[in-house]
Amino acid sequence: MSAQPYVLILYYSRQGATRAMAERIAAGVESLRGIEARLRTVPPVSPTCEAVDPEIPAEGAIHADLDDLRNCAGLALGSPTRFGNMAAPLKYFIDTTSELWLGGALVDRPATAFTSTSSLHGGQETTLISMLLPLLHHGMVYAGLPYSEVELTRTQSGGTPYGASHVAGTRSDRPLDDHERQLAFAQGQRLARLALTLQQAGENA
Repeated sequence: MSAQPYVLILYYSRQGATRAMAERIAAGVESLRGIEARLRTVPPVSPTCEAVDPEIPAEGAIHADLDDLRNCAGLALGSPTRFGNMAAPLKYFIDTTSELWLGGALVDRPATAFTSTSSLHGGQETTLISMLLPLLHHGMVYAGLPYSEVELTRTQSGGTPYGASHVAGTRSDRPLDDHERQLAFAQGQRLARLALTLQQAGENA
């Protein structure tokens, strides 16, 4: 791993809502000393052949590669909902990680997930659970949002014990509200704290 451990915040975002959540999770990670956040995205996929996208898109995060995942101390996986499931571009990237699975590269590292939907009951929880499955196959330790985060009981929009979420509205233009922002921040803090704890435990084993 690098001298400074990092949490990889790996996401796909079309309209910017999931990216806004990723940035709040990154802020939560970097509120702790001794660890940093690394924001990465994935390119879109298409049924037709296209030119390879540049590693650095016109705006937003750099495209992820396997080394970003291999060397992370923790992982936050983010996607908009697509019929109750993660978006195809993120799933496509996850499907390329067999090399890491074969070597057990991610075993015992903490992970979490976050999502955004256009409607309040748009499949947030099933999307988060679908994102949990490959993380468990990699042997990662999943960390949701505990109810000690009081915003979980106060929110009128996004927020689940399975991970942070956001309701972007039918036009995908609703910004994160205060509860959603705080829950995403808290999720980043918790993931960073667990990453540091588990890394230290591994070094002392």
